[in-house]
Amino acid sequence: MWGSSGTPGDSFYEVRSECTDVPKSRFKIKAGKTLSSRKWHAAFSPEGRLDIGKTLSRIHRGGIHPSIRGEVWEFLLGCYDPNSTFEEREQLRLRRRIEYARWKEDCRQMFPVVGSGRFITAPVITDDGQPIQDPIVLMQINPNKGQDLSSQENGKANGLAMNPASALEPVNDKKIIQWLLTLHQIGLDVVRTDRTLVFYEKQENLSKLWDILAVYAWIDTDVGYCQGMSDLCSPMIILLDDEADAFWCFERLMRRLRGNFRCTDNSVGVEAQLSNLASVTQVIDPKLHQHLETLGGGDYLFAFRMLMVLFRREFSFCDSLYLWEMMWALEFDPDLYSVYEDSDTDAERTEGSGSSKGKSQSKRHYGKYERENMKVKGPEAPLPISVFLVASVLKDKSSKLLTEARGLDDVVKILNDITGNLDAKKACSGAMKLHKKYLKKQAQKT
Repeated sequence: MWGSSGTPGDSFYEVRSECTDVPKSRFKIKAGKTLSSRKWHAAFSPEGRLDIGKTLSRIHRGGIHPSIRGEVWEFLLGCYDPNSTFEEREQLRLRRRIEYARWKEDCRQMFPVVGSGRFITAPVITDDGQPIQDPIVLMQINPNKGQDLSSQENGKANGLAMNPASALEPVNDKKIIQWLLTLHQIGLDVVRTDRTLVFYEKQENLSKLWDILAVYAWIDTDVGYCQGMSDLCSPMIILLDDEADAFWCFERLMRRLRGNFRCTDNSVGVEAQLSNLASVTQVIDPKLHQHLETLGGGDYLFAFRMLMVLFRREFSFCDSLYLWEMMWALEFDPDLYSVYEDSDTDAERTEGSGSSKGKSQSKRHYGKYERENMKVKGPEAPLPISVFLVASVLKDKSSKLLTEARGLDDVVKILNDITGNLDAKKACSGAMKLHKKYLKKQAQKT
């Protein structure tokens, strides 16, 4: 439905009636601004090649209509080459679904709850690989027999054999132990993710989110699972009906963000982005940067959450999706698909999956933010727009931070007060202005 004042985007993501304190979305679907289904499908040639340049500015101006959001995101995130045909994409989609099914089956063989329509929130194994035969664990693994199992003497062998976890015997493989140790943490996060939405009242949707995160944790051995990933994955399963398609969309998003989640004994990956944020703030608002350092906040850890989950907590659900798609449209590189495919060493994943056509000749196929970065010559990789989004928020609150923040607790309180009060489009415009200012000042130094 199209109206002159716009249709609220919230109407597509129903909130539970008892959740009365949920921020209202500022995103409105507007004719002539929002990318509609008609405009989207008109951007394809008869063979299925997408003229992405026709859609990027429209997305930046007015976002994407919720009815086509999932399929547009697949292109913005690099799941598909815009220059591929309908047939090539269908073949690739089928191969990816088969590959996901294979990985999921591997996980199910190790832990039969995967793919069962259930999930767990209690630990199932100890650090040294011994199964935990706790009544709560057994109830979650098999609710139909949980009561019988809990009445047996400490989960003795004949009781354990009655449930799907009978295959869960002592484990020696460190990779499998590490994976099994994460499954309950995934479950704990799943039940907390977007719990205000009616969508997650259904057990099948919660278990789908748990399954995708469990499979991802298995295949990405460097990162596994970290808190925050459920916030990034949740929109994918809401927007894409097929679980495998949602998985691959999430996997592509993680290609951008996995560095933030990679941890060592001494550091967390997102610290690199926090350091970049400090450098940007020092250049564009040196007075604020100095004040934050004086307060002991020079490490910018107060911005940790914004960068880790891309403002999911600062915006309403609908507005966070609007923010994401604007960011991805601004950052879009038409060669993103081929860059990701070329980085895969598994020949099965790249064989016949659409060819890279080389660098696009037309700059209009690149996002506006990416075009600005292309003007800069140098060995350093460009900073993601998310860094400038956070910098824009800090700049907007600079006066308040300078006059009212007398300690880090005040900084956190001032930034927490922005929740539900941010305008996604204004934030993106502010980020673009700061990015331009930053590049100009950096150029003046050289």
